[in-house]
Amino acid sequence: MVAVGARELAMVALAGPLPRRWLHVQSVGAHAEQIAAAFGDDAEDLISACWLHDVGYAPALAHTGFHPLDGARFLRSEGWSERICGFVAHHSFADLEANLRGIEGLDEFENEDSAIRDAVWYCDMTTGPSGERVDVDQRLEEIVSRYGPADVVSQFVSRARGELVAAVERTERKLRAAS
Repeated sequence: MVAVGARELAMVALAGPLPRRWLHVQSVGAHAEQIAAAFGDDAEDLISACWLHDVGYAPALAHTGFHPLDGARFLRSEGWSERICGFVAHHSFADLEANLRGIEGLDEFENEDSAIRDAVWYCDMTTGPSGERVDVDQRLEEIVSRYGPADVVSQFVSRARGELVAAVERTERKLRAAS
């Protein structure tokens, strides 16, 4: 099962050096596992992408300093599918943040506009930094609070809010329809 390998890889990369990040990732991965049945044949990719979405934060993998790109490049080098690499590279509207930072390279990876992409964003944007479940507005407010209003991350949140909220809402509708 690919998702088991994703969980193990994330644990090895993050649990020791970044225990708080690991709490977040564990909850994002567990959330994906809970909703995966609603995504049929794509369930395994959803779960794997959620477990791996923040692997690029691992100090040993941080080459550009932009975790979506570092994670996706690492996963590609380890033989993960291009689809999983794309979900990691573009998770939670990383394209906009990369643009604000002047970082290039995300276009190496496909940005799949799909229910699975939305669900990866949903799992990330409804999980707080220590693994607690939150609504998307709480999550975005927490990020701005943590970084401060002048930080590029806060600028990103301000500009990305509409897309992030829309992805969460689309996923919530899909989950309601599936139950």
